[in-house]
Amino acid sequence: MTSSPLLSVRNLVVDFHTSEGVTRAVNNISFDIPAGKTIGIVGESGSGKSVTSLAVMGLLQKPAAKIPQGEILFNGQDLLKFNDAQMRDIRGNQISMIFQEPMTSLNPVFKVGDQIAETIRIHRQVSKKEAWDRAVDLMNQVGIPNPSASAHKYPHEMSGGQKQRVMIAMAIACEPKLLICDEPTTALDVTIQKQVLDLLHGLQQKHHMSMMFITHDLGVIGDIADDVVVMYRSNVVEKNNAKEIFYTAKHPYTKGLLACRPKLGANPRRLLTVSDFMDDNGVEKHVSAERVQVFEKEDEPNRSDEILLEVKNLVTQFPIKGGLFGRTVDHFKAVNDVSFTLKKGQTLGLVGESGCGKTTLGRSILRLIEPASGNIIYNGKDITQVGAEELRLLRRKMQIIFQDPYSSLNPRMTVAEILTEPLNIHNVGSGRQERLDMAKQLFEKVGLKAAQLNRYPHEFSGGQRQRICIARALMLRPEFVICDESVSALDVSVQAQVLNLLLDLQEEFGLTYVFISHDLGVVNFIADEVGVMNKGKIIEMDKASQIYKNPKEEYTRALLSAIPKGEGKANLAALV
Repeated sequence: MTSSPLLSVRNLVVDFHTSEGVTRAVNNISFDIPAGKTIGIVGESGSGKSVTSLAVMGLLQKPAAKIPQGEILFNGQDLLKFNDAQMRDIRGNQISMIFQEPMTSLNPVFKVGDQIAETIRIHRQVSKKEAWDRAVDLMNQVGIPNPSASAHKYPHEMSGGQKQRVMIAMAIACEPKLLICDEPTTALDVTIQKQVLDLLHGLQQKHHMSMMFITHDLGVIGDIADDVVVMYRSNVVEKNNAKEIFYTAKHPYTKGLLACRPKLGANPRRLLTVSDFMDDNGVEKHVSAERVQVFEKEDEPNRSDEILLEVKNLVTQFPIKGGLFGRTVDHFKAVNDVSFTLKKGQTLGLVGESGCGKTTLGRSILRLIEPASGNIIYNGKDITQVGAEELRLLRRKMQIIFQDPYSSLNPRMTVAEILTEPLNIHNVGSGRQERLDMAKQLFEKVGLKAAQLNRYPHEFSGGQRQRICIARALMLRPEFVICDESVSALDVSVQAQVLNLLLDLQEEFGLTYVFISHDLGVVNFIADEVGVMNKGKIIEMDKASQIYKNPKEEYTRALLSAIPKGEGKANLAALV
């Protein structure tokens, strides 16, 4: 780094004081951010990334959070010595932040234009009209269509990508010198993610901003950062420029993060995880050649040719209300004339952007949403024609793993109660103890400890909660499971563990999957065949390797090109 640093973090320590004692969230870390440069901070959930950014912004929750030592020097001034009034002048003006979840960061009762204008009026002496005009101009800069009309929308009226753009517009409203981006693309479609990364890079060039970009995905970091700081368990374990991190990583944790992301063009038998490179104490392991052996899916032993599921001309639509009395004036076809077959023991990947109909198709197959027309033939029986009681019995064989593990688990029930509930409903097992034993067995099968069964969902990490959802889906020993974006919001290391687990369980129990995702890299790894969805239709379907090697549709090529390559920021500069 040759430029003088705009921000210098020196020997920073952050502790959280709780009833259970003191937890060290950030342990003696140091790094610099030069003017006009981007530093990427990467690591798994709980590594201390977000706590570091909140310390810089002066937003740590007091009195629980304490900073016993360290300096945060911004333009040579220690922000830790600033009072609340001084920090309010800095926040949003000289240092701004884009938070991870735009829906919870935007006020649902105010129009987005007003929320951007408010930021401007706090820090600039301008009239309401001038602030509003500036807000509309900012929305235009960040690529929101029809900004004059969109400024009058409420957050719930905008897509996830548009809400994130509103957050970016708000963050750059006062042309800050430093922009902190806390996981701004984590749950976005790969195409929207690419647009947001391109947008941030372009805005940085235009305003000569510095950026602190926080993520768990080294692929994303490689496309936007000049330098990278790798955090593990509250410590900085490696610092270097992005190119050196990608090609000559030194620490086993960094090597693990680089290796565990599914890569297009390679079909490993299993994904590597961080635990393949280091043990729980951080001691490096030797990764054997056999562990990284590559094979082509076509070379696998032939699976059953028996068709388990056949979907014919399926249509699912939702009413569009309008007029004075809110009558149905039209219908929106979320699934529009979809047909496919799925053989026993195989995995069909459904890929596409948000709103393309993937989730609606998955739920329609299980009749969680009633289709308007078409046939769903499962094991030779058209389940669109069966009654409620017969459908209830069929659901023992058909299960779903939902996208958000937290909202799909009852917070008032222990995990033991959650896992045994399906057994109680379907009267499986001879009594409470036998059902509990079945829950323990499957709980350990998904990599968790039986001693944790009496805990509640909030006491587990995101990856552990997803494993609980997988265990619940398998309690009734189903034949067919729909995985609805079941790894999209997980750390890449946890994502690799869950994907490996799904493959292990498929082999052990003979499961058939429909795997829904917006990430072609993940789908390419786990699926035998891939269906690409756009506007309610499957526009392309082929073997996973063929979809990657020879995509026929322009839309598929766009999805492939949007996947972060992790090849360095220089490649992105040509796009802006």
